Amino acid sequence: MKLLTATIVASVALASHWQFAAATQPFRAQSANIERLLANSLNARADDGVKAEATFPVYTFTQPLDHFKDTGHTFEQRYWVSARNYNPNATTPVPVIVLDGGEGAGDRRFPFLDTGIVDILTKATGGLGVVLEHRYYGESIPVQNFTTDSLRWLNNEQALADSANFIANVKFPGIDADLTAPNTPWIYYGGSYAGARAAHMRTLYPDLVYGAIASSAVTVATIDNWRYTDIVRRFAPQECIKQILTTMSTVDGLLLKGGRHRAAIKQLFGMPNVTHDVDFASMLDSSIWYWQNTNWDPGYGDPRFFAFCDDIGKPDNKQVEIAPGIKVNSAVPKYANHMIKNYVSQCTPPSTQDECFGTFDPEGYSADDISQSWRLWGFQVCTQWGYFLPPPPEGIPSLRSRLITLDYDSKSCRLAYPPGEHFKVPAWPDVNSVNKLGGFNIAADRLAFIDGEADPWRSNTPHADQAKPRKDTIQRPFKYLPGAVHHWDENGLSDPSAEPPLIQKIHQQQIAFVKAWLKDFKRPA
Repeated sequence: MKLLTATIVASVALASHWQFAAATQPFRAQSANIERLLANSLNARADDGVKAEATFPVYTFTQPLDHFKDTGHTFEQRYWVSARNYNPNATTPVPVIVLDGGEGAGDRRFPFLDTGIVDILTKATGGLGVVLEHRYYGESIPVQNFTTDSLRWLNNEQALADSANFIANVKFPGIDADLTAPNTPWIYYGGSYAGARAAHMRTLYPDLVYGAIASSAVTVATIDNWRYTDIVRRFAPQECIKQILTTMSTVDGLLLKGGRHRAAIKQLFGMPNVTHDVDFASMLDSSIWYWQNTNWDPGYGDPRFFAFCDDIGKPDNKQVEIAPGIKVNSAVPKYANHMIKNYVSQCTPPSTQDECFGTFDPEGYSADDISQSWRLWGFQVCTQWGYFLPPPPEGIPSLRSRLITLDYDSKSCRLAYPPGEHFKVPAWPDVNSVNKLGGFNIAADRLAFIDGEADPWRSNTPHADQAKPRKDTIQRPFKYLPGAVHHWDENGLSDPSAEPPLIQKIHQQQIAFVKAWLKDFKRPA
């Protein structure tokens, strides 16, 4: 792990042009505030998406708003096609490799269609490559606003039915052949949330999805997802982690003392006018979530976690006086300077600090026009997936303030999605609607799981420490990547020989097992 991390840090330092891995940060109390704060800053380059070297034609497929009840409404679902490797004259079965766009705009997935896993597999098989945008995301929006009522069709069941309908009925422009399933083998790929969808598609629609690759697949939904930050604590650079732990424990201690100690620490971080201490404390972990977006390729990954670590420096025993008679470890003012530079400075008049960093005012969640994209994954979290992130149990060091509770981190669900006329968000997410599909034990022939050791989402995958061990076979691949983070197999380079050995190896393994699967394909009688 240490060698691989050191390579990433060095690569990031050399990268002059980088683009962010398209991954959604965990939804928490400060999610809406962070999106608003960074919308117009240099840090917001993540929202620009990741641009591939090539562009691909965009098409649309007509979907019903509701697959299970006729509403009379339809919408256009976007998809993109790469036919660069398509060989209809191949003597072996030619697959369609479809990549699920997941919880983001589909055109942010172009790198995977260009030099990533879709191009890798279509080049090896003569297949057709497709990226399919998820309902409600990007421009595949079926409604006029994002109110609670309008979001009620954003759920696992409808989105899975979208993919099944597409696979069974799509007619690709410019291609005469009928490439629908089950007459054509479809291989379904997804990473993270989309990875869970890949696994669910293979098990729920086995006649349509011939095979699937589920990378960093969060097949286990949970209310209390404290293990996420604990994996960051265990696998991120340890000098940086020590600085975070020192700062968090110091901040909590001074806040609990109250009085001038409380005032001094909030003043140090430039947030003296934040009313609720928990709002102040919960802002301090804003850069920790960037760990999941680190990547072996500096041209694709997000360097902000390592920039954060550079800002807060290395551990030492120096003490700094922040107010008369109040001294703290030098980690704390360094951390404060990072927060002021990257977040606090974005809060400018006429906005107050409570308007920027507060989470208790329902008015802060009231905007529900279609530009409020944070409402989408938030709605899915609040209705089905959970993944709230309170600190770990006592005795386990915490990267988050212990002022944060499960109730605090989940209150956005209650404030952002008030009951509508036709739909009410449940008191707690219905995680059973996800977990009943298999959870840690989900499995099928021609269903592959790929997971990284240092992925903070690993505790929600079949490779979790608490999951049962499995054998790794051609029919049921089960690949564990030492030192890797979040779906590191998904992207690639135009020159594969320039990829790290770990990535070259997993890509070759994926080619091998997909080819083996295709050898067994037989069209229905």
